[in-house]
Amino acid sequence: MSRPHDNVVEAQFGSKAAAYVASPVHASGEDLDALEAVAERERPERALDLGSGGGHVAYRLAHHAGSVVAVDLSAAMLDAVRETAGQRALSNIETTVASAEDLPFDDATFDFVACRFSTHHWNDWTQGLREARRVLKPGATAMFIDVISPGHAPFDTHLQAIELLRDPSHVRNRSDGEWASALAQAGFRTRGTVKRRLRMDYQSWVDRMYTPHTHRTAIRSLQHLASAGVARYFAIEPDGSFSLDVLQIEAAACRAREL
Repeated sequence: MSRPHDNVVEAQFGSKAAAYVASPVHASGEDLDALEAVAERERPERALDLGSGGGHVAYRLAHHAGSVVAVDLSAAMLDAVRETAGQRALSNIETTVASAEDLPFDDATFDFVACRFSTHHWNDWTQGLREARRVLKPGATAMFIDVISPGHAPFDTHLQAIELLRDPSHVRNRSDGEWASALAQAGFRTRGTVKRRLRMDYQSWVDRMYTPHTHRTAIRSLQHLASAGVARYFAIEPDGSFSLDVLQIEAAACRAREL
């Protein structure tokens, strides 16, 4: 029986909340440190963690914002965020169950929006970006961080294939060019970008998502059969571990005169 995409996302992540709270890939990293540095500079009154997952962005923002709203499709994920925030004595974090494409907030509610490792799950990526802009005050800062497509077709095909086999809620990793265009159309002005390489430990990557054995076999088959160029680009290791590109974008919500 077919399910709406939001239900697929919720089913994939609801039972895995604890794994994402504990995941080293999500709990740390240069990108997360950079995001926190921007939040410390901006000192927002009210910040939004869009697609909160394990809540790692919210925990960092809470040290520098008056209040933080963590938004996610999964109520179970947000239960874990509330529990962890309580354990860390972060009393300024609240949670809201919602999709990125339909945020239950008034226009210009927030003066900082952060979104990390979430957009590749959005059913309507451009609508999600428009919603992020709508709820952000003009001139305020947004930070987007996600895995990106290399753009080159053979590399892109490999990445999207293994991502989908690992996690059926995966929609698409976009290229840096697609990001630049979509942000401009949504009403953002890009201030700067940083691209990093991120190594994914194969075993923890598939274990975290409880990837079925048949899909794990298919992923390893694609890796074994990959061309030399694909294997080299993703630095595929004998145990299946590999590296991919992550893009960090700092943008500003355009003011009316900039549109």
